[in-house]
Amino acid sequence: MSENRFPCSCIDKAPQKSETVCIDTNRVLDSCRDRDCFEDVKVLLTNFGNDILEHTTNIRAKSAKISWTQILIDPIKFNRGFYSITIKFYVSICFEACLCGGRSQEFEGIAVLEKKVILYGSESNVSVFKSQNDCNDFCSTPDPCYSAKNVPTAIVEAVDPIILNAKVREPEDPCCCCCCCCGDIPQGIMNSMNDQLSDSKGRFLTVSLGIFSVVRLVRPAQYLIHATEYCVPDKVCVSTEDDNPCSVFRNMAFPTAEFCPPDFIPNQGGDKHGKCGCGN
Repeated sequence: MSENRFPCSCIDKAPQKSETVCIDTNRVLDSCRDRDCFEDVKVLLTNFGNDILEHTTNIRAKSAKISWTQILIDPIKFNRGFYSITIKFYVSICFEACLCGGRSQEFEGIAVLEKKVILYGSESNVSVFKSQNDCNDFCSTPDPCYSAKNVPTAIVEAVDPIILNAKVREPEDPCCCCCCCCGDIPQGIMNSMNDQLSDSKGRFLTVSLGIFSVVRLVRPAQYLIHATEYCVPDKVCVSTEDDNPCSVFRNMAFPTAEFCPPDFIPNQGGDKHGKCGCGN
């Protein structure tokens, strides 16, 4: 199925028309990358999870994923063009507890992580108006096109959190949590839980999570670029045959690399000889 990798083969058949065109896209004004370690963050549990926590302390965290993110942008006074970006990660965590008789039980919780960065986003005094999708509807009264606040757009990319530690705490133990109660959790996340989140006065869970993230500020911009006219693909899409799954399996390449473990694992901060990889 390697022929599907190249969608257009007519480039070799006829010369393409080239021209200079204007495009409207986002320009990256500033960006940064970061690795954050959030230690001993309190986990908000459901009624079911709090009940399990009162009967056992043998608990481990199995998986974590970012369910929702809240991003706030505020201009920094007396420092024109710079913006403070506040990011809240709402992390869904799946736990497993060992109960009596060797039984295991899974339950879920929410951890709230917060980080702040400062990036340059420039300034603009232009009011931006955009038409709505139904502005051309003949029989309806279109909504007025309000101007948008001309601030840069923050974009956050993050991998799923890495679980570093999980502990069961007693009520008198201190905790670190930027979200004080279950009422601060967005309703959309509350609806995705199997049970209602509740604030418990008894034992509670804390986790330590590591997150790799990239944050950037962008603004709309217009550019002149050298473009080539689009070529319609001339090959037919290839699809699998549901009536013969074994035929599809036989055409798959044998995963030789899976049976040959590497001699060393790269990306360990140096080369295979233990050097830093800087040349000398």
